[in-house]
Amino acid sequence: MQQSGTRGSRDAPLVLPFDAVGIGDVGQVGGKNASLGELRRHLTAAGVRVPDGFAVTAAAYRSLIAAGHLEAPIRGAIEGWRGGVPLGEAGEAIRTMLGEAALPPQIARAIRTGYRALCERIGRRDIAVAVRSSATAEDLPDASFAGQQETYL
Repeated sequence: MQQSGTRGSRDAPLVLPFDAVGIGDVGQVGGKNASLGELRRHLTAAGVRVPDGFAVTAAAYRSLIAAGHLEAPIRGAIEGWRGGVPLGEAGEAIRTMLGEAALPPQIARAIRTGYRALCERIGRRDIAVAVRSSATAEDLPDASFAGQQETYL
């Protein structure tokens, strides 16, 4: 299912349509996206309407971190927290780094390609989408991050 502009430098997909992901892909697309993929693949044929979409993968995140040379500064913020910097301050520093990082062209291209493919599957030129987080470690036995990320409509 490779589409032009959807793969990173190590040939890992940067975006994947929901129909191509399942529960075994949580580490690549997060729990919410993996679950939506499972629902689409198993319930759509039974007449259950499950929204179509695509996931931006962990490979895209790693590509952003590498391109922006953010690994060391992020680790520094985490070490600062471990050394006594308030969690909110360390978290805000990391959010700022990520928010100010330039989106690498291959990721932007992959997202545009994924969006165009979604529009084609739905049969419309432009569609409104929801952009939601789907962390690869969102709900752990000893920590939950549900509700802490933003949603954009």
